[in-house]
Amino acid sequence: MSKHDPFTIEIIQSSLHAVTDEMFATMRKTAMTSTIYEVLDFGVAITGAKGELMTQGAGVPCFIGVLGASAEAVLAKFGPKGDIHPGDIFITNDPYSGGVTHLNDVVVVMPIFYGGKILGWAANKAHWSDVGGKVAGSLSTDSTEIFQEGIQFPEVKLVERGKPIQSMLDMIVANSRTPDLTLGDMWAGIASIRVGERRLVELAEKYGYDAIAHAMVELLNLGESVSRRELADLPKGVFTAEETTDDGLVIRVTVTVTDDAFIVDLRDNPKALAAPYNCSRGVAVVGAQATLKALTSPLSVTNAGTFRPLEVLTEPGTLFHAERPDPCGMFPEPNLQVLDLVWKAMAPHVPERVGAGHLTSVCGTIFAATHPDTGRFTICVEPEAGGWGAGPDRDGENGQFCAADGETYNCPIEVNEVRNGIFVDRYAFHNHDGGEGTFRGGKGVYLDYRIRAADARLTGVYFRTQDNPPWGLNGGRPGSLNCLRVVRADGSVEDYNRVGGLAVRPGDVVRVITATGGGFGDPRKRPRESVLQDVKNGFVTPEQAKKYFGVTV
Repeated sequence: MSKHDPFTIEIIQSSLHAVTDEMFATMRKTAMTSTIYEVLDFGVAITGAKGELMTQGAGVPCFIGVLGASAEAVLAKFGPKGDIHPGDIFITNDPYSGGVTHLNDVVVVMPIFYGGKILGWAANKAHWSDVGGKVAGSLSTDSTEIFQEGIQFPEVKLVERGKPIQSMLDMIVANSRTPDLTLGDMWAGIASIRVGERRLVELAEKYGYDAIAHAMVELLNLGESVSRRELADLPKGVFTAEETTDDGLVIRVTVTVTDDAFIVDLRDNPKALAAPYNCSRGVAVVGAQATLKALTSPLSVTNAGTFRPLEVLTEPGTLFHAERPDPCGMFPEPNLQVLDLVWKAMAPHVPERVGAGHLTSVCGTIFAATHPDTGRFTICVEPEAGGWGAGPDRDGENGQFCAADGETYNCPIEVNEVRNGIFVDRYAFHNHDGGEGTFRGGKGVYLDYRIRAADARLTGVYFRTQDNPPWGLNGGRPGSLNCLRVVRADGSVEDYNRVGGLAVRPGDVVRVITATGGGFGDPRKRPRESVLQDVKNGFVTPEQAKKYFGVTV
């Protein structure tokens, strides 16, 4: 029998969630770049004393999922030396260790002490717009090794016993093309984890160290029990999926579901590329975690316990288990490939839980330029919205961000125009062929950016651009493709799937075209009234209604 009453424990657990919500709000309100305060390209978390993820604020799923690894890496490096003290703050962006993703995504993490012992950790991971490297924005499409992608922080101290380490700040300033914005985002991250520290200490002062520690253990156990209960309802067996990527690589997964385990085997995959389209093992694990969560208990508690039934098998030196110095700058795309492969393997067996395929690309779009009005050098980083797949009883969602991006948003038009110096001429759903079904896939979008700056450079990375659209289910048609198009001021048109540092000039239009999701079921069985409504809304043309649905308008 526990000495802690269940009511107090539940209050503590709810308070932990409130702590991360406040951390998230602090970051959003104090960050300097629109990538963070508008797009919300960041995540925050509270972990246990050993680094186990406890609670998190809304944010990018793959950020939240790796913040436990950041605390664990710091503990492994500094713990044996006894060099972790109250007021210390550590920084990491190492993809192969505590940073997990890529060099732009910088983690600040601090231990939370109470009574002379570590009670937990507060962590923040955010996309810094520039950390050096060969191109503005640090995301190069042709990097061949990590050293070309920016400065590396391999779990080092940024603040010691409450005092900032000036040499570290000097290094950050010297390696960023936007040093004032970068420092501003860094201090916003530090402010958010200090909020986490303060609130957790207040909880400990009210309830005691032991009660907090016990509540954390019980929270992890709750996460595990929910997953195992839902896992029991999944079909058991071995499920496979494969796909040929835009690069001509065949990627595959084998998923084994047993009574007590969900095993994702990614070992049979290509070697890591001498290009930035690799990811660390940690990123592959997060991709598998996201799909497991969607399959089991998407609306319930999420913490390290949630993923105890998950086992991920990878082979070092491959696409989904990069090793130093493999570049990882465009890690979101292989992260999405893992997520989508597991999704594709399981979807035919549990379509009501996940549905057909979606745009499966962040469609990362980056502009670097001198602001034409202020003369300030700016870097704008945006993910793009697209279509999600249909299910057995619903159309796909229109214009949503990809699964790996979670609670991100597009930058508002007004902010892009004022802060980033880019005009937005159009933002609308398109009606390209694709995604037809009894239930249709969600529509992709057009987004037209008009260039104003004389020195603007465009970087973009789009997957699902060549012969591999989002997949349909149960007779539904595949979706449409992603594309990054440049319409020059002279009327000429250039289409890209990946481009780095392309010069774009005043009057040029950068047109984002994102995929429509896969359809579900025979298109000819779609109710006539639904087709007519689609035509009225501009999602389907009269010609498409006749061709795919057999409906004459």
